[in-house]
Amino acid sequence: MLLIGNGQVITRDPDRPYLKDGAVVTEGAKIVAVGETDAMKKACPGAQFVDARGNVIMPGLINAHTHIYSGLARGLAIEGNNPTNFLEVLEGMWWAIDRKLTLDGTRASAYATILDCIRNGVTTIFDHHASFGEIPGSLFAIKDVAQELGMRACLCYEVSERDGAEKTRQGIQENADFARWAIKADDPMIKAMFGGHALFTISDKTFEEMVKANDGMTGFHIHVAEGMNDVYDSLRNYGCRPVNRLLYNGILGERTLLGHCIHVSPAEMDIIKETGTMVVNNPESNMGNAVGCAPVLQMMKKGITVGMGTDAYTHDMLESMKVFLIIQRHNAALPNVAWGEDVTMQFVNNRVIAEKYFGVPLGILKEGAAADVIVMDYKPFTPFSNENIDGHMLFGMNGRNCSTTVINGRLLYHDRRFVDIDEDRINAWTLEQSKALWGALNHRTY
Repeated sequence: MLLIGNGQVITRDPDRPYLKDGAVVTEGAKIVAVGETDAMKKACPGAQFVDARGNVIMPGLINAHTHIYSGLARGLAIEGNNPTNFLEVLEGMWWAIDRKLTLDGTRASAYATILDCIRNGVTTIFDHHASFGEIPGSLFAIKDVAQELGMRACLCYEVSERDGAEKTRQGIQENADFARWAIKADDPMIKAMFGGHALFTISDKTFEEMVKANDGMTGFHIHVAEGMNDVYDSLRNYGCRPVNRLLYNGILGERTLLGHCIHVSPAEMDIIKETGTMVVNNPESNMGNAVGCAPVLQMMKKGITVGMGTDAYTHDMLESMKVFLIIQRHNAALPNVAWGEDVTMQFVNNRVIAEKYFGVPLGILKEGAAADVIVMDYKPFTPFSNENIDGHMLFGMNGRNCSTTVINGRLLYHDRRFVDIDEDRINAWTLEQSKALWGALNHRTY
């Protein structure tokens, strides 16, 4: 039993949103009590006390779309790569990397990504993986690392025809094998979706094979209209827009998650809404790739569940919230929009998305919810209360304010040090894998 107390508690529970001097008590995988620190200490005298030292106690953060396979790219420059458009970014950087990823490279990417997530207070991730260098077993390799480090993860493989029929078949098979494993294992921490890359890399025949292999086991996680490539390809080769193609091929539905959706029309938004399909926005990645600003405000006005991810551009969800606010205001040329949508995406809709897969309340501190709790090293110098919590988060906090991370009742990170995780050993091994990857990409030794 853990008692995380002596802090200002942000619960995200509308019935009790804030405690000035509060505590969260966890037992096993669940939160068993939330209340004033002194009362919780008296009620749970045998609990291990985790002292927040007056800082902010809050629910763990959820990242609804990331890419573990990019984990070894930090500081990398691929010789000769100078992209001038989104397709060149994919071909020159990301597809080049994933074509060289072995299973060990995938494991190293998972270690690097998950450790950084824990440091930033992220306790649940939805990953969209690609390792065309070695596909079979890649999701299981990520699963093993997630279980070792204690991360809550929903995984899928990025099916694409970009490297030929055999790689397409392997991607479909990896998704199906992992989804079957996840159903049989019924691990509360590891779930599966069925992944697909952008529509311009997937034919209707492959969609048919994906739907058949999935056989209703899970929802789809797919990139949609991130660049205009998708729109042009769908109109030119299929006579319809991307979301219509997904509808005709049986991909949409209440458990399906569409990444990006930057270039979707109002009619496509209506289809997304009517099918109950979910969307995830990745504001920093979209800006970095110069692909545009997603019409999130319009989608949410129509009642679409839009969550927030990072596309692995960062592992700091609070940073993404900051960027979402300013890109939407810049795009609308209005300084008074997007605040409510921003907070709703991270603290409401990401919960909705995650709970569909993990089946327990996440992103909230209340009795019966998952024991995912973080402490943010943040002592405000202006008034702090339930009335302005979101303002403090958007303008005062960053992911690296996180000093303590508890996932599923397991204390993984405390006072900015990993607990029972040999970070130095992992980093040393990961460095060797990154040197091998960079060497393969640039044909030289690092």
